[in-house]
Amino acid sequence: MKRGFTYFVVGSMVLGVLAGLACNQFLTGDQLSLAVDGFTLITTLFLRLIKMIIAPLVFTTLVVGIAHMEDAAAIRGVGFKAIAWFITASIVSLTVGLLMFHLLAHVWSLGANLNMTSEVAGAPATVDASTFTLKDFLTHLIPTSIFEAMATNQILQIVVFAVFVGTAVSALDDRAPAVMALVEQGMNIMLKVTGYVMTLAPLAIFAALAAAIAKQGLGIIGTYAQFVGGFYLSLGVLWVLLFGVAFLMLGKRAGGLFGAIGNPALLAFSTASSEAAYPRTLEALERFGLPRRVVSFVLPLGYSFNLDGSMMYCTFAVLFIAKAHGIDLTVGQQISMLLLLMVTSKGMAGVPRASLVVIMATLTYFGMDEGWIALVLAVDHLLDMGRSATNVVGNSVASAVVTRWEGMKLNAPLASDEALIEKPFEGDRPVAGGVEVNPQ
Repeated sequence: MKRGFTYFVVGSMVLGVLAGLACNQFLTGDQLSLAVDGFTLITTLFLRLIKMIIAPLVFTTLVVGIAHMEDAAAIRGVGFKAIAWFITASIVSLTVGLLMFHLLAHVWSLGANLNMTSEVAGAPATVDASTFTLKDFLTHLIPTSIFEAMATNQILQIVVFAVFVGTAVSALDDRAPAVMALVEQGMNIMLKVTGYVMTLAPLAIFAALAAAIAKQGLGIIGTYAQFVGGFYLSLGVLWVLLFGVAFLMLGKRAGGLFGAIGNPALLAFSTASSEAAYPRTLEALERFGLPRRVVSFVLPLGYSFNLDGSMMYCTFAVLFIAKAHGIDLTVGQQISMLLLLMVTSKGMAGVPRASLVVIMATLTYFGMDEGWIALVLAVDHLLDMGRSATNVVGNSVASAVVTRWEGMKLNAPLASDEALIEKPFEGDRPVAGGVEVNPQ
């Protein structure tokens, strides 16, 4: 299914280029405008479908994720150390995306040569910096009404309310089973609805590419190539940093870690889904020698709260979209954006094209037209492949970091898949390389 969907996406990109080029070359005046309007309508409908699912999707996924986090508290210090690393990795990923975009914007003028304008009436040409004071940011965090926040897709307010609800549920002795069952069912329903919406992605990609090329000509292909190349270059920088952390923690065995997760990372890249590689990643990390009690906790938690590639992409894409429309965010606004993305990107694991949801919410928060996301929609699948593989690498490094912070030694590498069947524990303590260690 995943491979077939990839073929559909690639086919839609090719057809979009051909259709846009044909319109650009053979249509003029009102005919060209009519064709562009038709393509834009398809993209607009798709984006409205995404906007439709943002509020219930963010609320249910976050409540469920936070409410279940307390179950892992029995692992004592592992949970706190994992969260500490996730926050650190999130800050690094978001910052790398920000710094790399500014570097590439300076070297390549990335996005600056598009000079695009919004076609939506009333859309702002600039972002008013005066509205983003610290006071306004803090007061905006708290919703006066959760229903109003959901009706207007105030994503940050929804997140704050979801955090309170999830925390309250986890603090109850019985964990409010009826409420949790309802929220979990709601989450499953919204994930299914999201899946339905995302099946239309190839059509939307076709329309977005066709509209862009019809208006801008083939020259925009060069801009897309710069955008995609710049993003993968930024991912390379992030991978170097992750390898550096792994080397500090594991020494010479860091190379073995990256070798062990090579196949899961390749699977995530080819399917554009880090979740699809989860079973393989779990097996690879155990085979490498990381304790099962750490991996079985850090890995699933990381898939909800430590999506390094996706977070970096959100920063990169928001800045590219703003730059393409002639908007330069101030330093204060960019810091606010990092804080916003830090929070809104959590709990979105398993959501198809979750980055699009987060980016649209960020654009709306800064008063920009969420329809501008169509600019990156055309090549989103190509970028999703890279960020999915990066998510696998980031969570694997997280497992190694937490293992070392817990004072655990690595187990001896397993030579075969059959060895995974053997018990990695003796009694209540893990066995690391045949030596009993204290999990603390």
